[in-house]
Amino acid sequence: MIPRYTRPEMARIWTEQRKFETWLQIELVVCQVLAEQGEIPGEAVKEIKEKAAFNVDRVNELEKVTKHDVIAFLTNVGEYIGPLSRYLHYGLTSSDILDTSLALLLKEASDLILQDIQRLLGVLKEKAFKYKDTLMIGRSHGIHAEPITFGLKMALWYDEMKRNLLRMERAREVISVGKISGAVGTFAHIPPSVEETVCKRLGLKPAPISTQIVQRDHHAEFFTTLAIIASSIEKFSVELRHLQRTEVLEAEEFFSKGQKGSSAMPHKRNPISAENLSGLARLIRSYSLAAMENIPLWHERDISHSSVERVIGPDATILADYMLNRFASLIENLIVYPENMKTNLEKMGGLIHSEAILLLLTKKGLSREEAYGVVQRNAMQVWEKGADFKTLLSQDETIKRLLTLEELDHTFDVRGHLKHLEDIFQRVFGEL
Repeated sequence: MIPRYTRPEMARIWTEQRKFETWLQIELVVCQVLAEQGEIPGEAVKEIKEKAAFNVDRVNELEKVTKHDVIAFLTNVGEYIGPLSRYLHYGLTSSDILDTSLALLLKEASDLILQDIQRLLGVLKEKAFKYKDTLMIGRSHGIHAEPITFGLKMALWYDEMKRNLLRMERAREVISVGKISGAVGTFAHIPPSVEETVCKRLGLKPAPISTQIVQRDHHAEFFTTLAIIASSIEKFSVELRHLQRTEVLEAEEFFSKGQKGSSAMPHKRNPISAENLSGLARLIRSYSLAAMENIPLWHERDISHSSVERVIGPDATILADYMLNRFASLIENLIVYPENMKTNLEKMGGLIHSEAILLLLTKKGLSREEAYGVVQRNAMQVWEKGADFKTLLSQDETIKRLLTLEELDHTFDVRGHLKHLEDIFQRVFGEL
């Protein structure tokens, strides 16, 4: 059974409820640290913590009047706390809350995406070993080249996703930066020690220097990492789309009972998951560009980045989560056709061994140009007349003079192309 792709944990991160929870969390931690440093009364903080609450509908109602989300939020929280709410937001600016909150939310999202990548790595590893020795043709320019195995293809994807895991770990670190430094980052009304302590308690690093905001190169790097991950998934998906083409049919997406491929053609079984993933990758790449456009802001801050991040923050992380899980499910349920792979491997009449013959002839004393000419003139007859390459070579006077039939047979042994298969797997997966 194909599992669902949606993750309620990721969806919850981007609810207004969760956003306001982080806002309140930050405000209360600031109050606590200010009390510890003697800036506000400790008893006041105790009461603030006991009474602090918010109501999403009420905040939205207030924002219709204030046209300012943070003020609306603080007003609503103040309605619960009463007079002591004067100590809330003490010495802060809105972006102290907004940027620190965004860091917390993106960090939470990163944790889920890292779990997704680990899941996909496990699926790819299992398939790599399952199909380690399953022969298929390798292609360059879409044309048959030399033999590989389907397991090698899965190992290649596994290795790429390992790099994406490292990228995502770095992105999580890069985005985990908060700021509590006031209207232009000068700590005019709150000391740097408050920022350091607050960020530490929230699991963030303080920005070494900020303006009214955390600088947006942090966010651009984060969203670009998601774009790279999405592009890897598209790369894998495009390959599977090619392998499912009717004239290839070496692998195919699972087609469930009752599924329909076309409203007009009942025979159709289409690579819809891989195609969907290709499309979604385009979206995430566009979000990466939008994040880079957010880097140059006016002076110490404008709000042109804010509207962008309200879209790309939820969308990019939710899509990355969805894509990783959908692709993992696609691979888990992938139908592989080893017999079709074998048939396609043999379609070229033995031309896949042309390089091996070329190299053997150079060992026998021919120049590379001479050897290339001998092999090519026979190879072109296979292309043009559909002849058998090995048969043609065995009848060629130059070949007959330099190679024995036994040497020719040995060179046409497909296993020679895969003699280092174990070495490659050991490089990718470590000690086997």
